[in-house]
Amino acid sequence: MIKVSVCVVTYNHEKFVAKMLDSILMQQTTFPYEIIVGDDCSKDNTASILKEYQQKFPEKIRLILHPKNLGLNGKYNALSTFAAAKGEYIAQFDGDDYLISPHKLQKQAEMLDANPHYSACYHNARVIYDDNAAPPYLVNTLSKPEITVDDLIGEDELCFIATSSLMFRREDFARNPDPEWTNLSTSGDIPRNIMFATRGPIGYIDEVMSVYRKNRGGASFADNHYGADFLFNRIQLYSNINKELKYKYDDKLKKNIASYYYKLLFSREYGHTYWPRMKYAMKYLSLAQPGPEKKKEIIRDFIIPPFAMKIYSFLALGLYNIKEKGRA
Repeated sequence: MIKVSVCVVTYNHEKFVAKMLDSILMQQTTFPYEIIVGDDCSKDNTASILKEYQQKFPEKIRLILHPKNLGLNGKYNALSTFAAAKGEYIAQFDGDDYLISPHKLQKQAEMLDANPHYSACYHNARVIYDDNAAPPYLVNTLSKPEITVDDLIGEDELCFIATSSLMFRREDFARNPDPEWTNLSTSGDIPRNIMFATRGPIGYIDEVMSVYRKNRGGASFADNHYGADFLFNRIQLYSNINKELKYKYDDKLKKNIASYYYKLLFSREYGHTYWPRMKYAMKYLSLAQPGPEKKKEIIRDFIIPPFAMKIYSFLALGLYNIKEKGRA
């Protein structure tokens, strides 16, 4: 019986997919595991490389080669691999990540075996930039043996569980699939991890066992914090999370949502407008409830019409000149 299904999603990963597969095939386990790779209609040589590996390891690797791209940053591709899984547990990967420990699958399966109340478990991961745009760093700095929903909800976005670090129970996911509203989100990990935590703690192994690669063609670079589409998508995501959690974390999530309205003020689409920025500035003030200085700054820069500011500046300068003449 297969213990772990390793579910991999690929899209234009010809430069990385061989290293990823090699790192999975090197896993040392006391149980059988399978590798299911879903390719989202790559335009490069990814599918050919996958076929070569499948021919070398036909008993280990299964391929799902989609004839067209399923969209949503690979989420539907990932769900197709989950649906094909036969293992007790699922470990998920992106095609440009890779493992640096041969014991990852063994240690995570042992943790879930020993803790049936855990909904999932994860480990630490190292982030690297393919173009060396920034130095490497660790994804998780929250060294807690297990986490709950409380740890995943903040006034800012909390993303300390790398995709390549998570393992969860297949049957639990099949009984409790992602809610329909998550299909509107470009992020699959954020809502999914929160939903796991609502059903039980997520255990943590304090070891760095995988690498999360950021490359220019990857999904993480599609998350553009200066693009209105991405920002509106995040507003919708956290609004849905707030509703799903029955507003238990309403204060934190309102401030989280407010941060995306604030970013809209500087977005490519609205950074040089007045009326839309005024509307989003009002939403920010309503949700964030900032202190007096920040509130004054937002009103001055984004709510008071430009012509009114010019009149104010003209009158203020005139009064200053009158006072200066009076002193002379």
